[in-house]
Amino acid sequence: MSEAVVRTLSGESETCLAPLYWRAVESQRPDALIKDEKAVALVKQMKLEFSGIRQIPMTELYYVMRVMVTREMDRYARDFLSFYPEAPVVHIGCGLDSRFERVDNGLVEWYDLDLPEVVELRRKFIGNEGQRYHLLGCSVLEEAWIEAVKIHSQHPILFLAETVFVYFKKNQVKSLVLTLRDQFPGAELVFDGWRPFEVWVGNRYLSRTQFAGIMRWGFWRGQEIEGWGEGIHLLDEWAFFDQPEPRLNPFRWMVPLFRLFKPIRIFHFQLGELGT
Repeated sequence: MSEAVVRTLSGESETCLAPLYWRAVESQRPDALIKDEKAVALVKQMKLEFSGIRQIPMTELYYVMRVMVTREMDRYARDFLSFYPEAPVVHIGCGLDSRFERVDNGLVEWYDLDLPEVVELRRKFIGNEGQRYHLLGCSVLEEAWIEAVKIHSQHPILFLAETVFVYFKKNQVKSLVLTLRDQFPGAELVFDGWRPFEVWVGNRYLSRTQFAGIMRWGFWRGQEIEGWGEGIHLLDEWAFFDQPEPRLNPFRWMVPLFRLFKPIRIFHFQLGELGT
């Protein structure tokens, strides 16, 4: 990938490079929590472009946590498709992730949605659209993508957003959630949520990188989102240390702190009722 192409990314769109790099690194471990061979191949093509990513301060705990969030997002998608094998899935802020290939059951109708410059990179270096695979090049905060997905609104739809909403303002997220509820009644939404103090700490953590100050929204409890409007129901949430994970064993002394402060959790919502 040429330097000129990578320079088309800026701000939030450039954040897709860090998880790509981390997935590639993780995939080459013998005890990998996730395997993403496409990420490995892409990083080899882009190896001269990752100096900024390597400068991000990354503790072993935070690295494992980021990989675990990706793994759990895959699990949520697989669980949903086990109930609705032919249902559509919309991956909001897909970046350069090959989640479709990792969870494809041969029946799912999959939409990868991201900013136009990111989708352009996907087309060039990951691949174009297929019979059940679609690319949507626009902001999720715009309405341009809705009609393309709405042809499936008679079916349950899963919306996935991994480390996306933290870059939006609260009013933007609220407006989006209400739009999803109204346009796709009965849809399910899965996203990772950060606490306000984590947003503050994260911005300080990145203060000496090109990603300084771009995180904007955090909240304390999933019930806050339920309060945004009728029909928004928290189905479940996932947290670190909920189940045994060998890679977290060196950090088990932190379990009481995690239970007290509940850092970065994954929230699973239902938005209205299908057919309403």
